[in-house]
Amino acid sequence: MDGIVLLKEDHKTVNRLFREFEKTKDTAEPAAKRELVDRICVELVTHSFIEETIFYPAAREGVPDTAEHVLESVEEHHVMAWLLSELRGLDATDATFDAKVTVLIESVRHHVEEEEKEWFPQVRHVLGRNRLVELGQEMAAAKAKAPSDPLALSSAAT
Repeated sequence: MDGIVLLKEDHKTVNRLFREFEKTKDTAEPAAKRELVDRICVELVTHSFIEETIFYPAAREGVPDTAEHVLESVEEHHVMAWLLSELRGLDATDATFDAKVTVLIESVRHHVEEEEKEWFPQVRHVLGRNRLVELGQEMAAAKAKAPSDPLALSSAAT
């Protein structure tokens, strides 16, 4: 699987979890909401880790015109990491829990739209299939090395 396809599959997985939260947030038991948000956290941290450590550096090197997109994406990851960190420590019954998840969802959807529509096509065109397949294999293997703590992401420190 090429790297962009892998990232888009991750985006789909996270969006399914987001839709599940949106459908059930008013009716779900706090434990079920907590479990769902924990799954979202794992998916987003793993995805961000492989983007930050493998995909973004390759995009910057191979497609210098994407440097601004990469910088903006890292900043979006930074905001997401801190929001996830707050959510991890927040009880699902807290008055701000649903609001924080909603802000997370809106932010991530914006991020995904920019990546998929604005710069993934450019990266695909310049890097080509063979390089994207190499990146996909590298990213798939690196998922096992992803941290569980969102603040362990390199973007959290920037």
